[in-house]
Amino acid sequence: MSASKRYRAAVEQFDRERAYGLEEAVGILKEWQDGKFDESVDLAIKLGVDPKHSDQMVRGAVVMPHGLGKTNRILVFAKGEKEKEAREAGADHVGADELAKRIQDEGWLDFERVIATPDMMSVVGRLGKILGPRGIMPNPKLGTVTMDVGNAVREQKAGKVEYRVDKAGIVHVAIGKKSFDAEKLVGNAAALIDVVIKAKPATAKGIYLKNISISTTMGPGIRIDPSSLQAAA
Repeated sequence: MSASKRYRAAVEQFDRERAYGLEEAVGILKEWQDGKFDESVDLAIKLGVDPKHSDQMVRGAVVMPHGLGKTNRILVFAKGEKEKEAREAGADHVGADELAKRIQDEGWLDFERVIATPDMMSVVGRLGKILGPRGIMPNPKLGTVTMDVGNAVREQKAGKVEYRVDKAGIVHVAIGKKSFDAEKLVGNAAALIDVVIKAKPATAKGIYLKNISISTTMGPGIRIDPSSLQAAA
């Protein structure tokens, strides 16, 4: 009941039919009563693409300039000098076949991100059915299959997030915590919107940014005016 009351109170603080500027929307969200936990702040971007067509898939990664309020546990598949490089960069788990076997045989998943050197993909490939559905299969397009494992680990620790348009044409990404200063939330949101705009497929026609909304885990969505962001396109 308390969450429901907070939700209703939040709804009364803004006009749900109006689209706000990014800074104004974040300011409204920051005024909402805090919940029993530090809620995530999420950005949902509805795009004018048809994800059924491979040439209209929008996918990539961005380092949030102000982090995400948590540190991801990183697993790196590497050997030799690259194993040492990954450990020195702060990877939580580093190894090769023994880690793959642990994942397959024991269902071990004590990590949020996976990085691999190209030569280890024959090992990692066997984990596709486990890592793929969780969205953490290493991918060269996302910078998680690389020889530069040190930099990849540091980026992930700093708040690098992957984004991908879903079947409904929506990119949905957490951009921080409600406890963040408004400036940090605005900065992270702007960074995500900027890379999504730059990732516009050449085959996408018509309006690209259709709808944008920002919300907390337990709160309502506040519409953001896409036209106020088109300057970055």
